[in-house]
Amino acid sequence: MGVTKTQIFNTRQNELAIVFKVLSNPARIAILQYISQQESCICNDIVDEIGLAQPTISQHLKELKSINLIKGEIEGKKVCYCIDLARWAEIQSLVNSFFNTTKNNCC
Repeated sequence: MGVTKTQIFNTRQNELAIVFKVLSNPARIAILQYISQQESCICNDIVDEIGLAQPTISQHLKELKSINLIKGEIEGKKVCYCIDLARWAEIQSLVNSFFNTTKNNCC
C-alpha cells in the first residue's frame, strides 16, 4: 500500500480522516453506544456486554482514547471509562462544518 501523503491535506481533512478511521469499526461504535447509555463510568462490563475478548476490547478502547473520545480513570485494578463530552462536541462540530459546506449538487 502506498504512502498516504497526509502533508498535502489540511489539518481539518487529516483530523476528519483520523476520526472516521477510528469510528469505522462496528465494535467501537457498539462500545461507544454502551458507554453512552450508562449513568456512571463503567469498567469491565464492556467485555460482557460486547462479547469480544478482553484484549480485543482493550485494543478498541486504545483506539478510541487515541482521538481523546473516551477518558479512563484508574480505580484500584480497574479502569473506568466515560465519553469525553467536550471532545465529542468538537468532533460533532468538525463533522457538521464539513457537511454544512457541502453544496446540493446531486445529479
